[in-house]
Amino acid sequence: MTDHLRWGILGAAKFAREHMGPAIHAARGGTLSAIATSSPDKAAPFAEIAPGIAVFDSYESLLASPDIDAVYIPLPNALHVEWSEKAAQAGKHVLCEKPVAMDVAGVDRLIAARERSGKLIAEAWMIAHHPQYAKARALLDEGAVGPLLRIDSTHSFFNDDLANIRNRPDAGGGALGDIGVYAFGSVRLLTGQEPQAILAAEIEMQNGVDVSAHVMARFAGFLYTGRVSMRAAPWQEIVIHGETGVIRMPVPYNAQVFGEARVELHRPGGHVETWRFPRENHYVLQVEAFNRAVRDGADWPVPLEQSRGTRALLDAILAAAG
Repeated sequence: MTDHLRWGILGAAKFAREHMGPAIHAARGGTLSAIATSSPDKAAPFAEIAPGIAVFDSYESLLASPDIDAVYIPLPNALHVEWSEKAAQAGKHVLCEKPVAMDVAGVDRLIAARERSGKLIAEAWMIAHHPQYAKARALLDEGAVGPLLRIDSTHSFFNDDLANIRNRPDAGGGALGDIGVYAFGSVRLLTGQEPQAILAAEIEMQNGVDVSAHVMARFAGFLYTGRVSMRAAPWQEIVIHGETGVIRMPVPYNAQVFGEARVELHRPGGHVETWRFPRENHYVLQVEAFNRAVRDGADWPVPLEQSRGTRALLDAILAAAG
């Protein structure tokens, strides 16, 4: 392996073009080296990001290249497990877009593939790398809000384009997989706890995909409520309510896109402390963490076991909603 991790991208998805391609190029310890797409027009924007990038006309040919160490997979959700397995079998480390699998069994397949191949296989869950979460966890650990009473999270946007992969059942679309990973997974990330019970779950289906979900769950010592929707005005927020204070994260999922990431600590009497994160790019931080894990043996903070827990929560919500 070279001093820099040599990255390839399977497919010229819009998200890869606008976010992860630039992040891979900007991240320390790695190089954006290749893109796999059968369309030269779709490859052109990636050449603007990384001049000299190699263009492969198939995913298989990129995976066969000895000049690629790791791949980023932004394919439709239903293809994540298949191509992550193929990439690991080809000797590549894998950063796969969320949801990494459509059910717990799919995550188990990837854990097995990781163990067989010895390669890092990880879900691209960029929020876990943003320093606002480290700050919120530190506040919780030091008891800044006292004993927890409730946590509430919301994530929504509006997309009723039935041709979009988020609205296509054949592509593994749906709000739970797309943003439930964030809204419902973030409570596990912040507290380190697993739900004891799903108390209520309501899911709205349209054209074969879940477009919204409302959930109530019991964790040890606190009650959780959460909602996600692809048919609502854009909004996101986490509120952590304790006996002596409240932590609020107004931009927990799309920092710099929805707004400035910050952590607010509200105390009785109107006293508010705020920590702001105006410049941190969690996509770049995620890739840099991946590069360190592969090149230097650094700990990867969100292993597949973490992804499995969130997928199990999503599966339990689906089961509870019937």
